[in-house]
Amino acid sequence: MRVNKTYSCLPAEEKGIHIINIRAIEDIGYDQHESTLLNSLSKNPDADCKYGLYFRDGKRKVDYILVYQYKKSSAGRTLARRAHNDSTARSTKQEQPLPGKGVQLEMGESEPHMDYHEDDKRFRREEYEGNLVEAGLELERDEDTKIHGIGFIKIHAPWNVLCREAEFLKLKMPTKKMYQINQTHGLLKKINSVIQKITEPIQPKVAEHKPQMVKRLSYPFSREKQHLFDLSDRDSFFDSKTRSTIVYEILKRTTCTKAKYSMGITSLLANGVYSAAYPLHDGDYEGENVEPNDRKLLCEEWASYGVFYKYQPIDLVRKYFGEKIGLYFAWLGVYTQMLIPASIVGIIVFLYGCATVDENIPSMEMCDQRNNITMCPLCDRTCSYWKMSSACATARASHLFDNPATVFFSVFMALWAATFMEHWKRKQMRLNYRWDLTGFEEEEEAVKDHPRAEYEAKVLEKSLRKEHKQKEKHRYFPEETANKWRQRVKTVMAGVKLADKEKLTWKDRFPAYLTNFVGIIFMVGLTFAIVFGVIIYRISTAAALAISSTPSGRSSVRVTVTATAVIINLVVIIILDEVYGCIARWLTQIEVPKTDKNFEERLIFKAFLLKFVNAYTPIFYVAFFKGRFVGRPGDYVYIFHSFRMEECAPGGCLMELCIQLSIIMLGKQLIQNNLFEIGIPKMKKFIRYLKLKRRRSLDHEEHVKRKQRYEVDYNLEPFAGLTPEYMEMIIQFGFVTLFVASFPLAPLFALLNNIIEIRLDAKKFVTELRRPVAVRAKDIGIWYNILRGIGKLAVIINAFVISFTSDFIPRLVYLYMYSENGTMHGFVNHTLSSFNVSDFQAGTAPNDPMDLGYEVQICRYKDYREPPWSENKYDISKDFWAVLAARLAFVIVFQNLVMFMSEFVDWIIPDIPKDISQQIHKEKVLMVEVFMREEQGKLQMLETWKEKDKKKGGNCNNHSPKLPRSHSGSLSSCHSYPLDV
Repeated sequence: MRVNKTYSCLPAEEKGIHIINIRAIEDIGYDQHESTLLNSLSKNPDADCKYGLYFRDGKRKVDYILVYQYKKSSAGRTLARRAHNDSTARSTKQEQPLPGKGVQLEMGESEPHMDYHEDDKRFRREEYEGNLVEAGLELERDEDTKIHGIGFIKIHAPWNVLCREAEFLKLKMPTKKMYQINQTHGLLKKINSVIQKITEPIQPKVAEHKPQMVKRLSYPFSREKQHLFDLSDRDSFFDSKTRSTIVYEILKRTTCTKAKYSMGITSLLANGVYSAAYPLHDGDYEGENVEPNDRKLLCEEWASYGVFYKYQPIDLVRKYFGEKIGLYFAWLGVYTQMLIPASIVGIIVFLYGCATVDENIPSMEMCDQRNNITMCPLCDRTCSYWKMSSACATARASHLFDNPATVFFSVFMALWAATFMEHWKRKQMRLNYRWDLTGFEEEEEAVKDHPRAEYEAKVLEKSLRKEHKQKEKHRYFPEETANKWRQRVKTVMAGVKLADKEKLTWKDRFPAYLTNFVGIIFMVGLTFAIVFGVIIYRISTAAALAISSTPSGRSSVRVTVTATAVIINLVVIIILDEVYGCIARWLTQIEVPKTDKNFEERLIFKAFLLKFVNAYTPIFYVAFFKGRFVGRPGDYVYIFHSFRMEECAPGGCLMELCIQLSIIMLGKQLIQNNLFEIGIPKMKKFIRYLKLKRRRSLDHEEHVKRKQRYEVDYNLEPFAGLTPEYMEMIIQFGFVTLFVASFPLAPLFALLNNIIEIRLDAKKFVTELRRPVAVRAKDIGIWYNILRGIGKLAVIINAFVISFTSDFIPRLVYLYMYSENGTMHGFVNHTLSSFNVSDFQAGTAPNDPMDLGYEVQICRYKDYREPPWSENKYDISKDFWAVLAARLAFVIVFQNLVMFMSEFVDWIIPDIPKDISQQIHKEKVLMVEVFMREEQGKLQMLETWKEKDKKKGGNCNNHSPKLPRSHSGSLSSCHSYPLDV
């Protein structure tokens, strides 16, 4: 083992330095400069480096962390001491290790025998870290941590690397040029000032949230034009978010070819060479004597339930987490704000139903016991005849949601959805302008999007299979050993280009596509089967409860069956949601998408399809299928020849649809979205705490040391993407818009949930998760198209709910076609048909026909059919076709009218606000002026330079008379003038 003499002049054990293996680093020509070595003589190194935020010299900031696992020998200190004594007699000119407190012992000399996989991982790490150094990054290793068996690589990007990568990534940076933002004048200015004063108490106390009067002109960074940018403070010119993004781009494109094929950081993480990679949080967010930082400010002004009434500091969120996460929280904030007017109108509609329930003539007729309407049994044999007045409570409750105001509310919510989408597009453009994303295109990111680790492995497998087939064809032709060796070297060295030479075709992916198709069909079929099972449960339970001898038990059959069935549906939906999420991820993985963006889009599509079907199938059944295929007394439709299809209540299925929708929506929000998001991270954190406590008990010395920043962040949950966050909000958006005609209070419950959800997600991002890598984005991506699709679908579904599920159309038909006095008196009797009990099929008549105390000869059922005394008894009557025609006409008129109004709202509201378009145009003009002035300045300096050269050209000609005066390059050898642009 060899150690650099300049690295240490004291015994290693006295300085707390361990020896690392540098043999692999020597193989790739690793040469670490003395300026990157650890100053281990510091009295309090942890305080100097701010407990892990800086390198050991206290000057270089840690921009990224790589974490790996290693096996530590129990005799490590003795072996390290022996290795140090053996190494003092050897030359160490180009064999300096990574600076750090503790590092890995050499395999062959001082470490007991390790397995092949650990050795292979170690060699890969050493080569990869050497390549990072060649790319310009500075590394420092730390294995002397409180976490046993875990090593950390601290990465720092120096200034020249940051400038190079910022130019490559086309990052827009602020220039020295500042300009005035156009302000409103006159009446609008006064209105804005009044609004600012009113909303001042609900504004977060964050500098970034204050309205700006001036703005710096931004321009893609260029090293040739550094004079345009404000570089007075280089340490803060690139913030921590930008620095970590730059380092991550280098990590993704840096390869490791010793493992037979190219590997970036994604492949190394997937293969376990590194266990984690993440940027650091800015510091602690709680405790005494905590230095002010953005994380602490976010925790106080954003991630706290005490500030639920305040606006979000979106600019600070973007500054800390990046544009993609900032856009999610901005969208969530806009969605929550737009729910306020929807909630107010929904409450008004609900209160209107409450106020007019006593004036509703159909429900009054159903509750009037003097009508003495005897209804047909709800099931065969065990069920008896019953009075319509027993369903009085259900009829009165149905009016709360089935009244003329719900039609208006459906139209309002359709226009609300269109307005919300337009408002978000305008807000998105304002954010793009403020965040300097106006010239940013997604295609630029797509060019830099590196292949995923699984895709590279699949391409390698395909290449090796093709190579094996070629060898099989030419196995009869002997090859020289040297040629074989040369071919092997070429294969290894060209591994980085395998993904470019080969690619996966549809033939390679056909088995995965077939599996996806079959899997999705099976999952959808499973959902339908579960809903069908719940239907069987409802039918059988209703028949069983009807046998109850107590009148109270028989009267509460419908409520009991409905409530228990909905709870079963809720439990099944929550379980299948988690299962379908895992299955969607697995189906996407076997497709092997090339890039992370393709993977995310395919995963979103599959997960949304499965979860949409899972959440809404029970609701669709109640809304459009329950009670539609029942048949009639004497000719009912049976399932398995024994179970009769269930019927709607006399007041219709809308009340049951409301119960189903409210319980599923509230249950998902309370249990799945909130309890799971709070409970599961807490439980994982507690499990990690127990594991760490068990590890610490092995080494009592570790209790004394304070944890480094990267150790604390390692114990946090890794960031899993925004897909789960968007998914739960999209499903909620469906509950709010798709069936809003049956549940006007849905926007209110969504609003209350989102107020908690914003602070819950904020707290999770700030305190529970590792800091994610900042990703640039100018919109919310595929989610916007999904929202538009749900908005269009909501119009159609609400049209069918109003026309077919509610009694709105039958009431209108009766009012204008059949009512004798122009009122709703007689409507209930009009919707009921008559049945002669002598026409029951054998074995289906009630066992106790005298249950009501009198003999029943004619019972009533809800349908439009001919009476038993008609020539075509029990056939569908003309009233049915009249109502059906009116229902279909209403669907067509409602759908086209609302679609037209939505498109009109979309057209009348411009996507880009006028003031923003003016500011963008102003920026372009100012940028042209800046470059024109720069060119004019260059020309003036060149002319001045030429004049000075002409004046002093005689002196130069005396020394070199043969040189022509026109060659300015020769003149500059005699006299040099500063050129400061």
